Amino acid sequence: MRVISTEELERTLTFPVLVDRLREAFRAANISAPVRQQHGIPNREAPDGTLLIMPAWQEGGHIGVKTVTVYPGNPAHARPAVMGTYILLDARSGAPIAVMDGRLLTLRRTAAASALAASYLARRQAQRLLVVGTGALAPYLASAHSTVRPIREVVFWGRSPEKARRVAEQWRRQDLAVSFTEDLPSAVGRADIVSCATMATQPLIEGAWLTPGTHIDLVGGFTRDMREADDAAILRAVLFVDTRHGALSEAGDIIRPIETGVIREDDIAGDLFTLARGAHSGRRSDEEVTLFKSVGTALEDLVAARVATEAI
Repeated sequence: MRVISTEELERTLTFPVLVDRLREAFRAANISAPVRQQHGIPNREAPDGTLLIMPAWQEGGHIGVKTVTVYPGNPAHARPAVMGTYILLDARSGAPIAVMDGRLLTLRRTAAASALAASYLARRQAQRLLVVGTGALAPYLASAHSTVRPIREVVFWGRSPEKARRVAEQWRRQDLAVSFTEDLPSAVGRADIVSCATMATQPLIEGAWLTPGTHIDLVGGFTRDMREADDAAILRAVLFVDTRHGALSEAGDIIRPIETGVIREDDIAGDLFTLARGAHSGRRSDEEVTLFKSVGTALEDLVAARVATEAI
């Protein structure tokens, strides 16, 4: 069994390749990815943790299983909030093929899935990107979105201005104007794409701040109690999700508005399957506000693990 290093993952999981391979996978019909198992882990000394178990398989191809822990209190102790391990196996024999860092795999495939959605939902001329959140995913989202749209300006916002400044300085690129802001409403109003990756339980993005043509990318929330956008934003946008079954079981930004009667299930216009297969064309005009809610699917992990093992 091969142990794939984080350096090898960084080198092989490039966003142009990942986005294309994810597009192919969402078009395919032979990959099974059940809704992940989610278990709360009591933690007396800090906020409770979460254990996620995510399997996926392709008949005659590969099986993949990812175990992930999410501990929101970890950053206060200089530890990552999200950690995990991924195991790739042969679906014909069950034999293990490779093991790799599930945390880095998750960061790259999550950002690539957002970029895939943006390739259908963001305006073709989108140039201004706002990244809300200063966690590990923030720079990957900036890189991924810049792969599919002609981004010229990237702005980072976080609850801590100092962290936002640090992320902007660490990610700084010569071909882009990179900065941070403390004024979230103004930054949302100026952005062509708003990519939000936080663990917020109260909405950060308000519909009143949005301007016509904005694409909203909600990545952080993965439970029914987490919200990154308010009801006004949900109502104003044409809604898309990564998978319907995942969003309807885990996405607070979708579940809560349904439960309170703000929207109905059939207000979800499409998912990555319908977009990739051409069943929905995506954005219909430059004035339309679009919203993509992602909770993640093991299909994406399996694709990323295969890309890595094939390239090494």
